[in-house]
Amino acid sequence: MVKKKLLDQVTDIARFRHLSIRTEGAYRNWIKRFILFHGKRHPRELDAEAVRAFLTHLAVNEHVAASTQNQAFNALLFLYRQVLQMGALNIEGVERARQSRKLPLVFTKPEANAVIAQMRGVPQLIAGLLYGSGLRIMEAVRLRIKDIDFSRNEITVRDGSPREIKI
Repeated sequence: MVKKKLLDQVTDIARFRHLSIRTEGAYRNWIKRFILFHGKRHPRELDAEAVRAFLTHLAVNEHVAASTQNQAFNALLFLYRQVLQMGALNIEGVERARQSRKLPLVFTKPEANAVIAQMRGVPQLIAGLLYGSGLRIMEAVRLRIKDIDFSRNEITVRDGSPREIKI
């Protein structure tokens, strides 16, 4: 029996665990970057210090956001725990990316309406749905006619987080 390549194993286990395609892709990307960072050495040969060095490199040299560093950390935990089944790594002393202290800038209602009014066609429809209903981008893009119930003013979100949206 031929043993699958590591990234193919990551795909198989991610799908077995019903992770989203986007999470699977992100995890594959972080694992690949981790391997390349360490000169194409197999992760079985690397220990917690190698993970620590990679995560610190992301924060210090690449100046990634804290959420980005956390995503890389979770991808590596997935690799070691689920794919390689090596148990928990003792990863301490990692230089953490700083949390952003900036508050997000939010449009006022007239500003949002002015932006949406400048759009046309499908982009305008999707932007209106995002603004008016609270749908996420992928939820709006995947929306189908059968998901809209005008008599009850409801949209059914499939493969999204569990929540109810009223329009």
